[in-house]
Amino acid sequence: MANHASAIKRAKQNEKRRLRNRVAMSEMRTAIKKFRALVAEKRREDALHSLPRVYALIDRTRRKGVIHAGTAARYKSRLARVLNTLGGN
Repeated sequence: MANHASAIKRAKQNEKRRLRNRVAMSEMRTAIKKFRALVAEKRREDALHSLPRVYALIDRTRRKGVIHAGTAARYKSRLARVLNTLGGN
């Protein structure tokens, strides 16, 4: 456990950030799961309409510093690839 005042403060800050990051990650993962469910159900139109919102959520998570830029790009790339497996236009 932290003994110095600065270490105690740092521990409190880390805990707040951990909880904030956890919420952001959970939101992002849930959106991705819902998108993948649409693709699994072969609902291409619904998936196409939800993709920009999922991208925005991934980008927001990236901007907050919760995930790295490369991780965000990888998520987005994989989602686009999954959508393209449905074919269509």
